[in-house]
Amino acid sequence: MLVPDPNSLVLSTIVWSAITIGLYLACKRVYGRWQRWWTAPLALTPLLVILVTLFSHTSYQTYIGGTRWLVTLLGPCVVAFAIPIYEKWEVIRKEWPVLVVGAVVGSAVSIASAWMLSSAFGLTTDQRLSLLPRSVSTPFAMDVSRHIGGTPELTAVFVIITGVFGAAFGETLFRWLPISSTIARGALFGAGAHGAGVAKAHEVGREEGSVAGLMMVFMGLLNVVCAPLLAHFMK
Repeated sequence: MLVPDPNSLVLSTIVWSAITIGLYLACKRVYGRWQRWWTAPLALTPLLVILVTLFSHTSYQTYIGGTRWLVTLLGPCVVAFAIPIYEKWEVIRKEWPVLVVGAVVGSAVSIASAWMLSSAFGLTTDQRLSLLPRSVSTPFAMDVSRHIGGTPELTAVFVIITGVFGAAFGETLFRWLPISSTIARGALFGAGAHGAGVAKAHEVGREEGSVAGLMMVFMGLLNVVCAPLLAHFMK
């Protein structure tokens, strides 16, 4: 059995972690000056990382081996989601029926549309199961994907794509639909674009951002709780 060189692993971790974090910080500065959906760090950073790995002929296994600790940090992020719930408890107490119904309907529409579209395009079962939790934040989505038999890494890609496009088109919908309620505007971003949507909602307004965060958490928890049920009916 081949044993990985610890020195090589340490070097890979230092180099690829520095590259990934450095590119993310650079993209944040770019987005601060030119706020366009295609300059969002969530969209631009992965593309730049891909270009660097292709140019350097680095395999996915090498890259993920050096940055796995960043993926591991997604777990503690789930605990941090309790903060917006605590801070906006009054909003939850007052609007919980609307938020719960919105989370249930949003999750059902997301899962049903993902399954029907993936079936229409002839995706494999693994790809279908990886696509189902695309509309919840990455920590939740990867956990759901793992439970229902999908590929968590592939799910993370679908989550990023959904977040970027959801945040980009969410504000456009405000011009087409007469949505004036801060609750509805925030819920739209939180349900449709998870973390990226929350960031965009905060740009729209403070209350919209808070509601988007709550909706994102509710949908994530709902999907995690229902993961065994999904695994039973979707295979």
